[in-house]
Amino acid sequence: MMTQILTVLAFLLMALGVWGLMSRRHLIRIIIGFSLLDTGVHLLLVAFGYRSGGTAPILSDGIGVSGLVSGAVDPIPSALVLTAIVIGLAVTALMLSFAVRMYARTRSIYIDKNKELKW
Repeated sequence: MMTQILTVLAFLLMALGVWGLMSRRHLIRIIIGFSLLDTGVHLLLVAFGYRSGGTAPILSDGIGVSGLVSGAVDPIPSALVLTAIVIGLAVTALMLSFAVRMYARTRSIYIDKNKELKW
């Protein structure tokens, strides 16, 4: 049940992010759309690694290897999400720095008003 809720929420966030990327011409709103899309992907990866009633994948005296295989949560998606969060933060910071530089140069944050950047 929890996996379905997380998956639906992830797809809603991704759809909202794609809509924000495609329909807006304001650069800050595009960056927010990218962040929503990024967060949706993170949530989807967490939903794939979730196991209802699962335990932490740590060997202990009470849980053997066979118990971990059948009842532990997969740690790979969690590790990937932690890495993706750091990369997404760096990309967002880079996009925001480009937006600040673009505003300082052209005094506009709208993509349509920056004629010199078009082909």
